[in-house]
Amino acid sequence: MGALKVTLTGNREAWIENYRGILEYTENVILLQAKTCQVSFEGSRLSIDYYTNEDMKISGCISCIKYI
Repeated sequence: MGALKVTLTGNREAWIENYRGILEYTENVILLQAKTCQVSFEGSRLSIDYYTNEDMKISGCISCIKYI
């Protein structure tokens, strides 16, 4: 498994690769565990449109991304 990779399409879509797990999932916050950190997507109407063990797509109005 490689490093976490986040690809944004404006503030409406994010593709995430190489995450380890979903820690929190609400319409305002999606918190993911990566190999060496956690990453938080904050905004409104957030949803996980697609996910596998290796990648996922988040959509909604993304206002902030934090690496914790």
